[in-house]
Amino acid sequence: MSRPFCKKCFFADIDRDGIYKDISELIAVMPEEKRTEDAEYRRRLDICGKCDFLGEGTCGKCGCFVELRAAKKDMHCPSEEHLW
Repeated sequence: MSRPFCKKCFFADIDRDGIYKDISELIAVMPEEKRTEDAEYRRRLDICGKCDFLGEGTCGKCGCFVELRAAKKDMHCPSEEHLW
């Protein structure tokens, strides 16, 4: 049985097909100097969690995996307003 589309979920919440495990591993091996600090990462995800473009862990603006994009220090929100 397939799960219904979850508009406001991150992969950490739904872990479909083990994708969150893969994303977590990518974040874990990311060099520390390229990784967003924990408080900033959580702040970014809080903002994304309220965004209408979030859908099942991906950004509707650019198609990225939100948790991975938020973990990269030099990335920003792809919306025109650059919310983070």
